[in-house]
Amino acid sequence: MTNPYSFPRYYVQKNIFGLFNQWFRVFDENGSIVFFCKMRAFKLKEDFRILAADKTTELIRIKARNVIDFGATYDVLDVSTEQLLGSFRRKGLKSIFRDEWVIFDVNEQEVGVVREDSGGMAFLRRMLGGIADLFSPQQHFGSIGNQPVLAFRQTRNPFLTKTYLDFSSDGQGLLDRRMGIAAAVLFCAIEGKQE
Repeated sequence: MTNPYSFPRYYVQKNIFGLFNQWFRVFDENGSIVFFCKMRAFKLKEDFRILAADKTTELIRIKARNVIDFGATYDVLDVSTEQLLGSFRRKGLKSIFRDEWVIFDVNEQEVGVVREDSGGMAFLRRMLGGIADLFSPQQHFGSIGNQPVLAFRQTRNPFLTKTYLDFSSDGQGLLDRRMGIAAAVLFCAIEGKQE
């Protein structure tokens, strides 16, 4: 059986139907489902569960630390060991103009960052909404230290949101793939709320 964390590329597709829980499906580069994710409804603190392809085995949990926090911190945990893998913290007001997230390790040390591609395009995307995405889809690039580790590219149409995740720049394996997959799901969910 192939390790579901071993692929260099994935894509996350948001389920447009979901009355009580918001669902995401994570596919490998060949189009096979490797993970499901659900965002639990009616929770004061955001809570995401990443499940294996069987939809029953919980693998990763993403939990917001606070109820309402514009500079929210999300902890990523391995469910089988209850081990903290790291955290993502949104750069509050700065993210209004251009998304920026800080990556923390298990010791709360800042180790990296994920940024939206361009300040100018980020501004246009916020002003024009989905229209700007037709010309320049939203992209994020992540690095640990100064080394690139991942890239996201979102595509949108009225019926489907996809986020493409690419780890191919992380030749040294600096970022735990579980963190990268959690980030893709989290960003897809957060970006969906901003529209």
